[in-house]
Amino acid sequence: MTGLQGVGLDIARALALMLVFEGLLPFLAPGRWREMMARMGTFDDKVLRTIGLLSMISGLVLLQML
Repeated sequence: MTGLQGVGLDIARALALMLVFEGLLPFLAPGRWREMMARMGTFDDKVLRTIGLLSMISGLVLLQML
């Protein structure tokens, strides 16, 4: 088997797209991104877990809508 096929290819594309989106803010506004990361470093674990959970739920809802 050569290369990625089927579901593996879809996962690879999804990860590639995620990396593109993750890189947009540091590329376009590095100062603001740095400020945001510093602010997030002061959040307690419960807040960060809530943000992560809401992000995952939003992604799952969006996937279901597609």
